[in-house]
Amino acid sequence: MNLSENYKENVELFSTRLRASESFDLIERKLALTSGEACFFYVDGFVKDGEMLRLMQFLLAEKEISSAEGICRRLPYVEVEVCGDVDAAATAVLSGQTLMLCEWFGSMAVLIDARTYPARPTAEPDSDRVMQGSHDGFVETLVTSTALIRRRIRDERLTMRHFNLGGASRTDVVMCYMEGVAKDRLVAEVADKLQTARPRSLTLGFQSLAETLIRRGWWNPFPKIRTTERPDTAAAQLLEGSVLIICDTSPQVMILPTSIFHYIEQTDDYYFPPLTGTYLRIIRTLILLLSVVITPLWYLCVEYSATLPRALQFLVPDEPGALPIILQLFLVEFAIDGLKIASMNTPDMLSNSLSIVGALILGDFAVEVGWLSADVILYMAFVAIANFAQQNHELGYAIKFCRLLILGLTYFFGIWGFAAGVALFLILIITNTTLTREGYLSPFFPPRPEKMRRLLVRSKKDDVDKEN
Repeated sequence: MNLSENYKENVELFSTRLRASESFDLIERKLALTSGEACFFYVDGFVKDGEMLRLMQFLLAEKEISSAEGICRRLPYVEVEVCGDVDAAATAVLSGQTLMLCEWFGSMAVLIDARTYPARPTAEPDSDRVMQGSHDGFVETLVTSTALIRRRIRDERLTMRHFNLGGASRTDVVMCYMEGVAKDRLVAEVADKLQTARPRSLTLGFQSLAETLIRRGWWNPFPKIRTTERPDTAAAQLLEGSVLIICDTSPQVMILPTSIFHYIEQTDDYYFPPLTGTYLRIIRTLILLLSVVITPLWYLCVEYSATLPRALQFLVPDEPGALPIILQLFLVEFAIDGLKIASMNTPDMLSNSLSIVGALILGDFAVEVGWLSADVILYMAFVAIANFAQQNHELGYAIKFCRLLILGLTYFFGIWGFAAGVALFLILIITNTTLTREGYLSPFFPPRPEKMRRLLVRSKKDDVDKEN
C-alpha cells in the first residue's frame, strides 16, 4: 500500500494505524514550518531527544521545502531515506525510526533513523569467561553486536545481510559471513532458510529463531546450534568460513555449521600457548566422555563385585547405605539439579553460600544418617564438577540424560544394558538434526584428517592460517 498525495489523509492513516491517541508512548508531533505543516511520528524512548531537537530547529529555519528528496539531501543527519510504502514506514516507526510527513512531500515520506535502544554495557559474558584476552561481549542491541565484529575484522569481504522476520515482533536478523571464505552453498542454504521462515514472533530471541529454523528432531537432547556471546570467538569463526546469525534482542550469536566436536573448543585454548591449549582441550574431552559412563560403570562393578579382580575390590563400598545403590544415584542426580535451581533463584549475595554449604550439609547428613554411601557422593561430585568443564548448558543436560539412560538400562539388563545404552548414546549423536547439511560428527565422519587435527590439537600453525 502506497502513501496518498493528500497530506491530511496520510496523517490520519498513520495516526489510526499506529493508534497514537491510545498509546501514550507513541508520539504524533506537528510542526508549523515556513513552507507548510509537518507531522512527526515516533516512539518515546527510542528517539535521541537532542538529535531530534536540532533537526527540528534546522527544519524551522528552512525557508522552502519542495520535496522529500530535496529535504533528504539537505537534512544534516547521517541516516535519512525516502519511503512511499505504508507498511514499511509503519514498521520503521515501531522499530524506533522517526517518520516525517509534510504538505509538500506528496506521496512520499522521510524516515530519520535517530533511534537509540536501552542497552547494557558490553561486559564479558558470565558463561564464557577467559583468564587472558578481551573481556567484552555481545549485547541485546543488534547494531552494537555487529559493530563489535566490524571492530575485529576490517575486511571488505565481511558481509552483513539483513532480514526482517515476520510475525508480531518483526525482529531484525542479520546473517554475517566472509565473502569468498564461507562456502557459497552454505551461505545460500542459510539465506534460504531465513527467507522462508514464518515465525509468529521472536520474543525469545535466539531460542525462538532456532525452533523456527529447525522443526525436526527436538526429542534429541543434544544441542543443534552452537552459540557464543564473545565477539572474538565469532570473528575467529568467520575467518574459518562459518556463517553467523545475529538476532536482535538476544546476546547469543549462532555459529553454523555445528558439530559435536566444536563444543570441546573454548576461547581460553587460543589465549594460551599451543602446548597448554592442547592439554586443556584433551583434558576437557576426556572429562566429557568420562562423565557419561562413570556412574554406570561403577554401578556395574558393584553389581558384579564377585567377578572383579582383587585390585579393583576397592570400588565396592563397605557401607552401601540404607537405600539401593541405583536409587541413591538417581536421587543425587535430582538433588544436584534441585540445588542448581535453588541457587539460580537465590539473590547473588547468598547464592554461593547456598550452593556450597547446602551441598556439604546435605551430603554429610545423608551419609551420617545412612541414606547414602560415601562412594555415591564421591562419584556424583565428579559428575557435578565435570558439567562445568564445558560451557554449553544444553550439552551438559544432554550428557546427563544419556548418563541416566545408560544407568537405567544397566540396572535392568546388566552388561548388555550398558552396551545398549552406549550404543544409543552414539546413535543420538549421529542422528542429531542441525540447521545445515554438515553432519554432527563432522569432520570425524566423513573423515577430514586436517580439520580433525585442528579440533583436537592446538598448534601455532592454526593461528597463522587464521591471520592469512
